[in-house]
Amino acid sequence: MNYALIHRQGSPTVDRLSGTVEEVFRLADIALTGTEVLAMVPFRQVQERGFPARDDQLPILCLQVDRLETEPVADLITRLPAQAPPLEDLGFTQSDDDYAAVVRTVIEEEIGSGEGANFVIRRDYRARLEADREQAALAWFRRLLERESGAYWTFAFITDQMIAVGASPERHVSTTGGVVRMNPISGTLRNGQPDVDTLLSFLADRKESEELVMVVDEELKMMSAACPDGGVMRGPFLKPMSQLIHTEYLLEGHSRLDPREVLRLTMFAPTVTGSPMGNACAVIARHEPTPRGYYSGVLARFTPTERGYEVDAPILIRTAFLDADGQVSVSAGATLVRHSDPRAEAAETRAKAGGMLTALGLAQAPTPAVEQPTGSRPPVADPRVEAALADRNRHLAPFWRDEQVSGAELRAQVLVVDCEDDFTAMLAHQLRRLGLDVQVVPWHQVQDVEQPDLVVFGPGPGDPLSQTNPRIVRLRELIAQRLGRPLLAVCLSHQVLSDQLGLELRKLPAPRQGTPRLVRIAGQEARIGYYNTFTAVAADGSQVRGLTVDSEPDTGFLHALTGPGLASVQGHLESVLSFDGYDTLRRLVSDILDQ
Repeated sequence: MNYALIHRQGSPTVDRLSGTVEEVFRLADIALTGTEVLAMVPFRQVQERGFPARDDQLPILCLQVDRLETEPVADLITRLPAQAPPLEDLGFTQSDDDYAAVVRTVIEEEIGSGEGANFVIRRDYRARLEADREQAALAWFRRLLERESGAYWTFAFITDQMIAVGASPERHVSTTGGVVRMNPISGTLRNGQPDVDTLLSFLADRKESEELVMVVDEELKMMSAACPDGGVMRGPFLKPMSQLIHTEYLLEGHSRLDPREVLRLTMFAPTVTGSPMGNACAVIARHEPTPRGYYSGVLARFTPTERGYEVDAPILIRTAFLDADGQVSVSAGATLVRHSDPRAEAAETRAKAGGMLTALGLAQAPTPAVEQPTGSRPPVADPRVEAALADRNRHLAPFWRDEQVSGAELRAQVLVVDCEDDFTAMLAHQLRRLGLDVQVVPWHQVQDVEQPDLVVFGPGPGDPLSQTNPRIVRLRELIAQRLGRPLLAVCLSHQVLSDQLGLELRKLPAPRQGTPRLVRIAGQEARIGYYNTFTAVAADGSQVRGLTVDSEPDTGFLHALTGPGLASVQGHLESVLSFDGYDTLRRLVSDILDQ
Protein backbone atom coordinates (compact mmCIF):
# COMPACT_ATOMS: atom_id res chain seq x y z
CA MET A 1 0.00 0.00 0.00
CA ASN A 2 2.51 2.57 -1.18
CA TYR A 3 1.17 4.93 -3.83
CA ALA A 4 -0.04 8.46 -4.45
CA LEU A 5 -2.81 10.11 -6.45
CA ILE A 6 -2.11 13.65 -7.68
CA HIS A 7 -4.36 16.09 -9.50
CA ARG A 8 -2.77 19.38 -10.53
CA GLN A 9 -4.86 22.50 -11.00
CA GLY A 10 -6.39 22.63 -14.47
CA SER A 11 -5.40 19.11 -15.46
CA PRO A 12 -8.06 16.76 -16.90
CA THR A 13 -6.24 13.74 -15.44
CA VAL A 14 -5.00 12.28 -12.17
CA ASP A 15 -1.55 10.72 -11.87
CA ARG A 16 -1.10 7.50 -9.91
CA LEU A 17 2.46 6.97 -8.71
CA SER A 18 3.31 3.64 -7.08
CA GLY A 19 6.51 2.11 -5.80
CA THR A 20 8.48 1.51 -2.63
CA VAL A 21 8.94 3.84 0.34
CA GLU A 22 12.32 4.76 1.78
CA GLU A 23 12.94 6.79 4.93
CA VAL A 24 15.72 9.38 5.02
CA PHE A 25 16.51 12.19 7.43
CA ARG A 26 18.27 14.77 5.25
CA LEU A 27 17.12 16.37 2.02
CA ALA A 28 20.47 15.61 0.41
CA ASP A 29 19.82 11.90 1.03
CA ILE A 30 16.71 11.83 -1.16
CA ALA A 31 17.94 9.43 -3.84
CA LEU A 32 17.59 10.90 -7.33
CA THR A 33 18.82 8.02 -9.47
CA GLY A 34 16.82 8.41 -12.68
CA THR A 35 13.26 7.68 -11.57
CA GLU A 36 10.57 9.91 -10.13
CA VAL A 37 10.51 10.46 -6.37
CA LEU A 38 7.66 11.82 -4.27
CA ALA A 39 8.95 12.98 -0.89
CA MET A 40 6.83 14.02 2.10
CA VAL A 41 9.01 16.37 4.13
CA PRO A 42 8.20 17.08 7.81
CA PHE A 43 8.47 20.51 9.43
CA ARG A 44 11.35 19.33 11.62
CA GLN A 45 13.52 19.45 8.48
CA VAL A 46 13.79 23.23 8.99
CA GLN A 47 16.60 22.34 11.37
CA GLU A 48 18.75 21.82 8.26
CA ARG A 49 18.74 25.61 7.94
CA GLY A 50 19.87 25.97 11.54
CA PHE A 51 16.42 26.97 12.78
CA PRO A 52 14.81 25.49 15.91
CA ALA A 53 11.89 23.08 15.84
CA ARG A 54 10.21 20.74 18.27
CA ASP A 55 11.73 17.49 17.06
CA ASP A 56 9.36 14.55 16.63
CA GLN A 57 12.01 12.52 14.74
CA LEU A 58 9.72 12.01 11.74
CA PRO A 59 11.51 10.85 8.58
CA ILE A 60 11.25 12.15 5.05
CA LEU A 61 9.03 9.55 3.38
CA CYS A 62 10.30 8.96 -0.17
CA LEU A 63 8.13 7.09 -2.65
CA GLN A 64 10.57 5.71 -5.23
CA VAL A 65 8.27 5.50 -8.22
CA ASP A 66 8.44 2.39 -10.39
CA ARG A 67 5.06 2.84 -12.10
CA LEU A 68 3.21 5.91 -13.36
CA GLU A 69 -0.37 5.78 -14.66
CA THR A 70 -2.80 8.53 -15.64
CA GLU A 71 -6.58 8.47 -15.71
CA PRO A 72 -9.24 11.09 -16.53
CA VAL A 73 -10.61 12.72 -13.40
CA ALA A 74 -14.20 11.84 -14.27
CA ASP A 75 -13.37 8.16 -14.78
CA LEU A 76 -11.40 7.89 -11.55
CA ILE A 77 -14.16 9.51 -9.49
CA THR A 78 -16.58 6.75 -10.50
CA ARG A 79 -14.17 4.12 -9.13
CA LEU A 80 -13.45 5.84 -5.81
CA PRO A 81 -15.58 5.13 -2.71
CA ALA A 82 -18.62 7.40 -2.63
CA GLN A 83 -19.11 7.17 1.13
CA ALA A 84 -16.48 7.85 3.77
CA PRO A 85 -16.59 5.82 6.98
CA PRO A 86 -17.68 7.74 10.08
CA LEU A 87 -15.12 9.36 12.37
CA GLU A 88 -15.16 9.92 16.09
CA ASP A 89 -15.11 13.73 16.26
CA LEU A 90 -12.68 14.95 18.95
CA GLY A 91 -12.75 18.63 17.94
CA PHE A 92 -10.03 21.25 18.24
CA THR A 93 -7.37 20.55 20.84
CA GLN A 94 -7.57 24.24 21.85
CA SER A 95 -10.80 26.12 22.37
CA ASP A 96 -11.34 29.43 20.58
CA ASP A 97 -10.68 31.21 23.88
CA ASP A 98 -7.45 29.32 24.54
CA TYR A 99 -6.20 29.91 21.01
CA ALA A 100 -7.10 33.61 21.22
CA ALA A 101 -5.10 33.83 24.46
CA VAL A 102 -2.03 32.42 22.69
CA VAL A 103 -2.53 34.92 19.86
CA ARG A 104 -2.69 37.76 22.37
CA THR A 105 0.52 36.57 24.05
CA VAL A 106 2.40 36.34 20.75
CA ILE A 107 1.33 39.84 19.72
CA GLU A 108 2.25 41.39 23.06
CA GLU A 109 5.38 39.43 23.96
CA GLU A 110 6.91 38.56 20.60
CA ILE A 111 5.84 41.15 18.02
CA GLY A 112 5.68 43.79 20.75
CA SER A 113 9.28 43.14 21.80
CA GLY A 114 10.76 43.28 18.31
CA GLU A 115 11.13 39.54 17.74
CA GLY A 116 9.53 39.75 14.30
CA ALA A 117 6.92 41.19 11.99
CA ASN A 118 4.44 38.31 11.84
CA PHE A 119 4.10 34.77 13.11
CA VAL A 120 1.88 31.83 12.19
CA ILE A 121 0.55 29.80 15.11
CA ARG A 122 -1.43 26.64 14.40
CA ARG A 123 -4.04 24.63 16.19
CA ASP A 124 -5.17 21.07 15.51
CA TYR A 125 -8.49 19.36 14.91
CA ARG A 126 -8.54 15.68 15.91
CA ALA A 127 -10.64 12.66 15.06
CA ARG A 128 -10.37 8.88 15.27
CA LEU A 129 -10.96 6.31 12.51
CA GLU A 130 -11.85 2.70 13.28
CA ALA A 131 -12.48 1.63 9.67
CA ASP A 132 -10.14 0.78 6.78
CA ARG A 133 -7.56 3.57 6.40
CA GLU A 134 -7.07 3.26 2.64
CA GLN A 135 -10.78 3.27 1.83
CA ALA A 136 -11.32 6.31 4.04
CA ALA A 137 -8.47 8.17 2.34
CA LEU A 138 -9.81 7.41 -1.13
CA ALA A 139 -13.30 8.60 -0.16
CA TRP A 140 -11.85 11.85 1.22
CA PHE A 141 -9.84 12.30 -1.98
CA ARG A 142 -12.99 11.84 -4.05
CA ARG A 143 -14.82 14.49 -2.06
CA LEU A 144 -11.98 16.96 -2.54
CA LEU A 145 -11.92 16.32 -6.29
CA GLU A 146 -15.67 16.90 -6.47
CA ARG A 147 -16.02 19.87 -4.13
CA GLU A 148 -12.77 21.76 -3.54
CA SER A 149 -11.87 24.39 -6.12
CA GLY A 150 -8.72 26.38 -6.65
CA ALA A 151 -6.28 23.84 -5.19
CA TYR A 152 -2.77 23.81 -6.64
CA TRP A 153 -2.59 20.09 -5.89
CA THR A 154 -5.32 17.73 -4.74
CA PHE A 155 -3.62 14.57 -3.54
CA ALA A 156 -3.66 11.36 -1.56
CA PHE A 157 -0.29 10.04 -0.36
CA ILE A 158 -0.94 6.54 0.94
CA THR A 159 1.76 4.54 2.70
CA ASP A 160 1.91 1.98 5.48
CA GLN A 161 3.44 4.56 7.83
CA MET A 162 1.31 7.64 7.15
CA ILE A 163 -1.53 8.80 4.92
CA ALA A 164 -1.96 12.40 3.82
CA VAL A 165 -4.99 13.64 1.88
CA GLY A 166 -5.31 17.29 0.98
CA ALA A 167 -6.12 20.14 -1.37
CA SER A 168 -3.21 22.53 -1.01
CA PRO A 169 -3.77 25.98 -2.51
CA GLU A 170 -0.13 26.96 -2.40
CA ARG A 171 2.95 26.03 -4.37
CA HIS A 172 5.94 26.34 -2.08
CA VAL A 173 8.58 26.09 -4.78
CA SER A 174 9.02 24.59 -8.22
CA THR A 175 11.86 24.45 -10.73
CA THR A 176 11.27 24.10 -14.46
CA GLY A 177 14.00 24.59 -17.05
CA GLY A 178 16.11 26.54 -14.56
CA VAL A 179 13.21 28.83 -13.58
CA VAL A 180 12.41 28.85 -9.86
CA ARG A 181 8.88 29.81 -8.87
CA MET A 182 7.38 30.51 -5.47
CA ASN A 183 3.77 31.40 -4.77
CA PRO A 184 3.19 33.39 -1.56
CA ILE A 185 -0.47 33.33 -0.54
CA SER A 186 -1.89 35.33 2.34
CA GLY A 187 -4.94 37.38 3.19
CA THR A 188 -8.15 35.43 3.66
CA LEU A 189 -11.76 36.27 2.87
CA ARG A 190 -13.96 33.80 4.74
CA ASN A 191 -16.56 33.67 1.98
CA GLY A 192 -16.19 31.51 -1.10
CA GLN A 193 -18.93 33.28 -3.11
CA PRO A 194 -18.75 37.02 -2.33
CA ASP A 195 -20.32 39.83 -4.31
CA VAL A 196 -18.23 42.63 -5.83
CA ASP A 197 -18.64 44.99 -2.88
CA THR A 198 -17.45 42.32 -0.45
CA LEU A 199 -14.42 41.63 -2.63
CA LEU A 200 -13.57 45.32 -2.88
CA SER A 201 -13.84 45.72 0.88
CA PHE A 202 -11.53 42.73 1.35
CA LEU A 203 -8.96 44.13 -1.10
CA ALA A 204 -9.02 47.48 0.69
CA ASP A 205 -8.42 45.87 4.10
CA ARG A 206 -5.03 47.10 5.31
CA LYS A 207 -4.36 44.08 7.53
CA GLU A 208 -4.98 41.64 4.68
CA SER A 209 -2.77 43.65 2.33
CA GLU A 210 0.06 43.93 4.85
CA GLU A 211 -0.07 40.18 5.57
CA LEU A 212 0.53 39.41 1.91
CA VAL A 213 3.29 41.97 1.37
CA MET A 214 5.17 40.76 4.44
CA VAL A 215 5.21 37.17 3.17
CA VAL A 216 6.28 38.41 -0.28
CA ASP A 217 9.21 40.15 1.41
CA GLU A 218 10.08 36.92 3.20
CA GLU A 219 9.92 34.77 0.07
CA LEU A 220 11.95 37.32 -1.90
CA LYS A 221 14.62 36.80 0.75
CA MET A 222 14.61 33.11 -0.16
CA MET A 223 14.64 33.84 -3.89
CA SER A 224 17.64 36.12 -3.38
CA ALA A 225 19.47 33.23 -1.69
CA ALA A 226 18.51 30.55 -4.24
CA CYS A 227 18.71 32.65 -7.42
CA PRO A 228 21.82 34.70 -8.33
CA ASP A 229 19.61 37.26 -10.10
CA GLY A 230 17.04 37.42 -7.31
CA GLY A 231 13.33 37.24 -7.96
CA VAL A 232 10.64 39.23 -9.74
CA MET A 233 7.05 39.42 -8.47
CA ARG A 234 3.92 38.99 -10.61
CA GLY A 235 0.43 39.84 -9.42
CA PRO A 236 -1.37 40.17 -7.14
CA PHE A 237 -4.08 37.70 -8.01
CA LEU A 238 -7.19 36.36 -6.31
CA LYS A 239 -7.29 32.64 -5.55
CA PRO A 240 -10.85 31.38 -4.99
CA MET A 241 -11.33 28.18 -2.96
CA SER A 242 -14.59 26.45 -2.07
CA GLN A 243 -15.11 28.22 1.25
CA LEU A 244 -12.75 31.19 1.11
CA ILE A 245 -10.67 33.41 -1.15
CA HIS A 246 -6.97 34.26 -0.84
CA THR A 247 -4.69 36.85 -2.41
CA GLU A 248 -1.40 35.74 -3.92
CA TYR A 249 1.71 36.71 -5.88
CA LEU A 250 3.91 34.64 -8.15
CA LEU A 251 7.68 35.05 -7.76
CA GLU A 252 10.14 33.97 -10.47
CA GLY A 253 13.92 33.71 -10.64
CA HIS A 254 16.66 31.63 -12.25
CA SER A 255 18.94 29.06 -10.62
CA ARG A 256 21.21 26.16 -11.53
CA LEU A 257 21.15 24.64 -8.05
CA ASP A 258 20.21 21.04 -7.35
CA PRO A 259 16.45 21.02 -6.65
CA ARG A 260 17.09 19.49 -3.22
CA GLU A 261 19.26 22.49 -2.38
CA VAL A 262 16.63 24.90 -3.70
CA LEU A 263 14.17 23.17 -1.39
CA ARG A 264 16.56 23.42 1.56
CA LEU A 265 17.22 27.13 1.02
CA THR A 266 13.49 27.86 0.90
CA MET A 267 12.34 25.86 3.94
CA PHE A 268 9.69 26.78 4.89
CA ALA A 269 7.11 29.21 3.57
CA PRO A 270 6.57 32.36 5.67
CA THR A 271 2.85 31.87 5.08
CA VAL A 272 3.06 28.96 7.55
CA THR A 273 5.87 30.23 9.80
CA GLY A 274 6.33 34.03 9.82
CA SER A 275 9.24 36.43 9.56
CA PRO A 276 12.08 36.71 10.06
CA MET A 277 12.27 32.97 9.52
CA GLY A 278 14.72 31.98 12.25
CA ASN A 279 12.86 33.86 14.95
CA ALA A 280 9.53 32.65 13.60
CA CYS A 281 10.64 29.05 14.11
CA ALA A 282 11.72 29.91 17.66
CA VAL A 283 8.36 31.56 18.38
CA ILE A 284 6.54 28.50 17.02
CA ALA A 285 8.61 26.25 19.28
CA ARG A 286 7.77 28.44 22.28
CA HIS A 287 4.04 28.83 21.71
CA GLU A 288 2.84 25.69 19.92
CA PRO A 289 2.46 22.90 22.49
CA THR A 290 3.41 19.98 20.22
CA PRO A 291 5.62 19.31 17.18
CA ARG A 292 4.10 20.11 13.79
CA GLY A 293 4.64 16.71 12.23
CA TYR A 294 4.26 16.94 8.46
CA TYR A 295 1.95 19.96 8.64
CA SER A 296 3.51 23.00 6.90
CA GLY A 297 6.20 20.84 5.36
CA VAL A 298 6.03 19.99 1.65
CA LEU A 299 5.12 17.15 -0.68
CA ALA A 300 7.91 17.35 -3.25
CA ARG A 301 7.71 15.61 -6.62
CA PHE A 302 11.14 15.20 -8.20
CA THR A 303 10.92 14.46 -11.93
CA PRO A 304 13.89 13.55 -14.17
CA THR A 305 14.37 15.46 -17.43
CA GLU A 306 17.12 15.66 -20.04
CA ARG A 307 18.56 18.62 -18.10
CA GLY A 308 18.41 16.90 -14.72
CA TYR A 309 15.77 16.79 -12.03
CA GLU A 310 13.00 19.31 -11.57
CA VAL A 311 10.83 19.68 -8.47
CA ASP A 312 7.25 20.72 -7.81
CA ALA A 313 6.41 21.09 -4.12
CA PRO A 314 3.09 22.26 -2.66
CA ILE A 315 2.86 23.14 1.02
CA LEU A 316 1.24 20.57 3.28
CA ILE A 317 -1.71 22.69 4.39
CA ARG A 318 -5.46 22.03 4.07
CA THR A 319 -4.40 18.42 4.60
CA ALA A 320 -5.63 15.56 6.79
CA PHE A 321 -2.99 13.25 8.24
CA LEU A 322 -3.95 9.71 9.22
CA ASP A 323 -1.44 7.59 11.13
CA ALA A 324 -1.23 3.82 11.44
CA ASP A 325 -3.28 3.89 14.68
CA GLY A 326 -6.24 5.66 13.07
CA GLN A 327 -5.51 9.07 14.56
CA VAL A 328 -6.67 11.89 12.24
CA SER A 329 -5.28 15.41 12.43
CA VAL A 330 -6.13 18.57 10.48
CA SER A 331 -4.05 21.64 11.36
CA ALA A 332 -4.60 25.28 10.45
CA GLY A 333 -2.79 28.47 11.38
CA ALA A 334 -3.41 32.21 11.25
CA THR A 335 -0.90 34.93 10.38
CA LEU A 336 -0.53 37.18 13.41
CA VAL A 337 0.49 40.81 12.88
CA ARG A 338 0.66 43.79 15.21
CA HIS A 339 -3.05 44.65 14.95
CA SER A 340 -4.53 41.16 14.72
CA ASP A 341 -7.84 40.53 16.47
CA PRO A 342 -7.36 37.30 18.49
CA ARG A 343 -10.99 36.22 18.10
CA ALA A 344 -10.91 36.86 14.36
CA GLU A 345 -7.72 34.81 14.04
CA ALA A 346 -9.41 31.90 15.83
CA ALA A 347 -12.28 32.17 13.33
CA GLU A 348 -9.78 32.18 10.47
CA THR A 349 -8.28 28.86 11.56
CA ARG A 350 -11.78 27.37 11.54
CA ALA A 351 -12.36 28.69 8.02
CA LYS A 352 -9.04 27.35 6.75
CA ALA A 353 -9.73 23.91 8.20
CA GLY A 354 -13.33 23.99 6.95
CA GLY A 355 -12.80 22.59 3.46
CA MET A 356 -10.88 19.58 4.75
CA LEU A 357 -13.26 18.99 7.66
CA THR A 358 -16.18 19.04 5.23
CA ALA A 359 -14.47 16.39 3.10
CA LEU A 360 -13.99 14.27 6.22
CA GLY A 361 -17.66 14.61 7.11
CA LEU A 362 -16.86 16.60 10.26
CA ALA A 363 -18.38 19.90 9.12
CA GLN A 364 -21.12 21.19 6.86
CA ALA A 365 -20.30 23.37 3.86
CA PRO A 366 -21.25 26.97 4.68
CA THR A 367 -24.10 28.73 2.91
CA PRO A 368 -22.89 31.71 0.79
CA ALA A 369 -23.73 35.13 2.21
CA VAL A 370 -25.10 36.04 -1.23
CA GLU A 371 -26.87 33.24 -3.08
CA GLN A 372 -25.11 32.58 -6.39
CA PRO A 373 -26.35 30.66 -9.43
CA THR A 374 -25.24 27.04 -9.51
CA GLY A 375 -21.72 26.71 -10.89
CA SER A 376 -21.01 30.44 -10.63
CA ARG A 377 -17.61 31.85 -9.74
CA PRO A 378 -16.65 34.90 -7.68
CA PRO A 379 -16.55 38.10 -9.79
CA VAL A 380 -12.73 38.18 -9.90
CA ALA A 381 -12.69 39.55 -13.47
CA ASP A 382 -14.89 42.54 -12.65
CA PRO A 383 -13.01 45.71 -13.78
CA ARG A 384 -13.38 47.23 -10.31
CA VAL A 385 -11.79 44.16 -8.74
CA GLU A 386 -8.96 44.17 -11.27
CA ALA A 387 -8.35 47.86 -10.58
CA ALA A 388 -8.28 47.24 -6.82
CA LEU A 389 -5.72 44.48 -7.29
CA ALA A 390 -3.53 46.68 -9.49
CA ASP A 391 -3.77 49.49 -6.95
CA ARG A 392 -2.04 47.30 -4.37
CA ASN A 393 1.18 47.60 -6.40
CA ARG A 394 1.04 51.37 -6.69
CA HIS A 395 3.48 52.00 -3.84
CA LEU A 396 5.54 48.80 -4.03
CA ALA A 397 9.18 48.76 -5.11
CA PRO A 398 9.68 48.82 -8.89
CA PHE A 399 12.99 47.00 -8.33
CA TRP A 400 11.14 43.80 -7.42
CA ARG A 401 8.38 44.22 -10.01
CA ASP A 402 10.58 44.74 -13.08
CA GLU A 403 13.26 42.66 -14.73
CA GLN A 404 16.46 43.68 -12.99
CA VAL A 405 19.39 44.93 -15.04
CA SER A 406 22.75 45.54 -13.40
CA GLY A 407 23.62 49.20 -13.14
CA ALA A 408 27.33 48.36 -12.72
CA GLU A 409 27.82 51.94 -11.52
CA LEU A 410 29.98 51.42 -8.43
CA ARG A 411 33.21 49.55 -7.78
CA ALA A 412 34.15 48.51 -4.24
CA GLN A 413 34.67 45.52 -1.95
CA VAL A 414 31.71 45.30 0.44
CA LEU A 415 31.28 43.20 3.58
CA VAL A 416 27.66 42.68 4.65
CA VAL A 417 27.27 41.54 8.27
CA ASP A 418 24.30 39.18 8.57
CA CYS A 419 22.51 39.79 11.89
CA GLU A 420 20.03 36.90 11.49
CA ASP A 421 17.48 38.43 9.17
CA ASP A 422 17.37 37.13 5.60
CA PHE A 423 16.52 40.65 4.45
CA THR A 424 20.31 40.66 4.26
CA ALA A 425 20.12 38.48 1.13
CA MET A 426 17.86 41.03 -0.58
CA LEU A 427 20.13 43.89 0.49
CA ALA A 428 23.19 42.06 -0.82
CA HIS A 429 21.40 41.39 -4.11
CA GLN A 430 20.65 45.10 -4.56
CA LEU A 431 24.24 46.02 -3.71
CA ARG A 432 25.48 43.60 -6.38
CA ARG A 433 23.10 45.22 -8.85
CA LEU A 434 24.98 48.46 -8.17
CA GLY A 435 28.16 46.77 -9.41
CA LEU A 436 29.66 46.10 -5.98
CA ASP A 437 31.63 42.99 -5.02
CA VAL A 438 29.67 41.73 -2.02
CA GLN A 439 30.52 39.15 0.64
CA VAL A 440 27.88 38.21 3.23
CA VAL A 441 29.20 36.87 6.55
CA PRO A 442 27.17 35.88 9.64
CA TRP A 443 27.81 38.12 12.64
CA HIS A 444 29.52 35.37 14.66
CA GLN A 445 31.98 34.58 11.85
CA VAL A 446 33.15 38.14 11.12
CA GLN A 447 36.85 38.55 11.90
CA ASP A 448 37.91 41.76 10.17
CA VAL A 449 35.77 44.85 9.60
CA GLU A 450 38.65 47.22 8.89
CA GLN A 451 39.82 46.11 5.45
CA PRO A 452 36.72 46.22 3.17
CA ASP A 453 35.98 49.42 1.25
CA LEU A 454 32.50 49.43 2.82
CA VAL A 455 30.91 47.50 5.67
CA VAL A 456 27.13 47.16 5.73
CA PHE A 457 25.68 46.14 9.09
CA GLY A 458 22.38 44.46 8.35
CA PRO A 459 18.98 44.18 10.01
CA GLY A 460 17.95 41.65 12.62
CA PRO A 461 15.41 40.92 15.33
CA GLY A 462 15.67 41.69 19.02
CA ASP A 463 16.23 44.39 21.64
CA PRO A 464 19.09 46.72 20.60
CA LEU A 465 19.79 47.57 24.26
CA SER A 466 20.36 43.95 25.31
CA GLN A 467 23.57 43.39 27.25
CA THR A 468 23.20 39.61 27.25
CA ASN A 469 22.23 38.66 23.68
CA PRO A 470 25.54 37.52 22.11
CA ARG A 471 24.48 38.80 18.69
CA ILE A 472 23.73 42.31 19.95
CA VAL A 473 26.91 42.39 22.05
CA ARG A 474 29.05 41.32 19.10
CA LEU A 475 27.32 43.77 16.75
CA ARG A 476 28.10 46.56 19.19
CA GLU A 477 31.78 45.56 19.17
CA LEU A 478 31.98 45.34 15.36
CA ILE A 479 30.36 48.74 14.82
CA ALA A 480 32.74 50.33 17.33
CA GLN A 481 35.69 48.84 15.44
CA ARG A 482 34.44 50.16 12.10
CA LEU A 483 33.54 53.74 13.09
CA GLY A 484 35.61 56.24 11.14
CA ARG A 485 35.59 54.14 7.97
CA PRO A 486 32.84 53.87 5.29
CA LEU A 487 29.82 52.31 6.98
CA LEU A 488 26.12 51.71 6.31
CA ALA A 489 23.80 50.50 9.09
CA VAL A 490 20.23 49.23 8.62
CA CYS A 491 17.38 48.78 11.12
CA LEU A 492 18.73 46.88 14.17
CA SER A 493 22.29 47.94 13.32
CA HIS A 494 21.07 51.53 12.94
CA GLN A 495 19.63 51.34 16.46
CA VAL A 496 22.83 49.89 17.92
CA LEU A 497 24.91 52.58 16.17
CA SER A 498 22.56 55.31 17.41
CA ASP A 499 22.96 54.03 20.96
CA GLN A 500 26.75 54.12 20.63
CA LEU A 501 26.53 57.72 19.40
CA GLY A 502 24.71 58.65 22.59
CA LEU A 503 21.14 58.84 21.28
CA GLU A 504 18.19 57.67 23.33
CA LEU A 505 16.49 54.43 22.26
CA ARG A 506 12.81 53.88 22.94
CA LYS A 507 10.25 51.18 22.39
CA LEU A 508 7.60 52.47 19.99
CA PRO A 509 4.07 52.95 21.34
CA ALA A 510 2.98 50.44 18.67
CA PRO A 511 5.28 48.29 16.49
CA ARG A 512 5.83 49.43 12.91
CA GLN A 513 6.08 45.98 11.43
CA GLY A 514 5.44 45.96 7.69
CA THR A 515 4.46 49.61 7.27
CA PRO A 516 5.52 51.99 4.46
CA ARG A 517 6.26 55.59 5.44
CA LEU A 518 7.06 58.75 3.49
CA VAL A 519 10.24 60.09 5.10
CA ARG A 520 13.16 62.39 4.38
CA ILE A 521 16.62 60.83 4.05
CA ALA A 522 19.70 62.94 3.30
CA GLY A 523 17.65 65.78 1.88
CA GLN A 524 15.24 63.78 -0.28
CA GLU A 525 11.78 62.38 0.33
CA ALA A 526 11.45 58.61 -0.02
CA ARG A 527 8.77 55.99 0.57
CA ILE A 528 10.45 53.32 2.69
CA GLY A 529 9.21 50.16 4.40
CA TYR A 530 9.58 49.82 8.17
CA TYR A 531 9.83 46.72 10.37
CA ASN A 532 10.74 48.06 13.80
CA THR A 533 9.63 47.96 17.40
CA PHE A 534 12.40 50.22 18.75
CA THR A 535 13.57 53.63 17.57
CA ALA A 536 16.31 56.13 18.28
CA VAL A 537 15.21 59.67 19.14
CA ALA A 538 16.77 62.98 18.04
CA ALA A 539 15.53 66.39 16.93
CA ASP A 540 14.98 66.71 13.20
CA GLY A 541 17.74 68.71 11.50
CA SER A 542 20.09 68.53 14.47
CA GLN A 543 23.69 67.32 14.38
CA VAL A 544 25.08 64.28 16.19
CA ARG A 545 28.89 64.09 16.07
CA GLY A 546 28.88 65.75 12.67
CA LEU A 547 26.02 63.63 11.32
CA THR A 548 22.77 65.12 10.05
CA VAL A 549 19.57 63.91 11.71
CA ASP A 550 16.42 63.12 9.70
CA SER A 551 13.56 62.37 12.07
CA GLU A 552 9.85 62.89 12.57
CA PRO A 553 9.40 66.55 13.57
CA ASP A 554 6.69 65.86 16.14
CA THR A 555 8.13 62.78 17.86
CA GLY A 556 11.85 62.86 17.06
CA PHE A 557 11.68 59.22 15.95
CA LEU A 558 14.86 58.84 13.93
CA HIS A 559 14.77 57.88 10.25
CA ALA A 560 18.39 58.40 9.24
CA LEU A 561 21.83 59.68 10.16
CA THR A 562 24.08 60.78 7.30
CA GLY A 563 27.48 62.36 7.07
CA PRO A 564 30.98 61.89 5.67
CA GLY A 565 31.57 58.17 5.06
CA LEU A 566 28.49 57.06 7.00
CA ALA A 567 24.78 56.46 6.55
CA SER A 568 22.42 54.81 9.00
CA VAL A 569 18.75 54.16 8.26
CA GLN A 570 15.89 52.75 10.29
CA GLY A 571 13.83 51.57 7.30
CA HIS A 572 14.49 48.58 5.07
CA LEU A 573 15.69 49.96 1.74
CA GLU A 574 15.62 46.42 0.35
CA SER A 575 11.96 45.73 1.19
CA VAL A 576 9.25 45.40 -1.45
CA LEU A 577 7.47 48.07 0.63
CA SER A 578 10.24 50.56 -0.22
CA PHE A 579 9.15 52.22 -3.46
CA ASP A 580 12.23 54.47 -3.36
CA GLY A 581 14.49 51.95 -1.61
CA TYR A 582 16.87 51.05 -4.44
CA ASP A 583 17.40 54.65 -5.54
CA THR A 584 17.98 55.69 -1.93
CA LEU A 585 20.48 52.86 -1.44
CA ARG A 586 22.37 53.85 -4.59
CA ARG A 587 22.49 57.48 -3.47
CA LEU A 588 23.67 56.69 0.05
CA VAL A 589 26.32 54.17 -0.99
CA SER A 590 27.63 56.50 -3.69
CA ASP A 591 27.92 59.33 -1.16
CA ILE A 592 29.65 57.09 1.39
CA LEU A 593 32.24 55.85 -1.11
CA ASP A 594 32.87 59.36 -2.47
CA GLN A 595 33.97 60.65 0.94
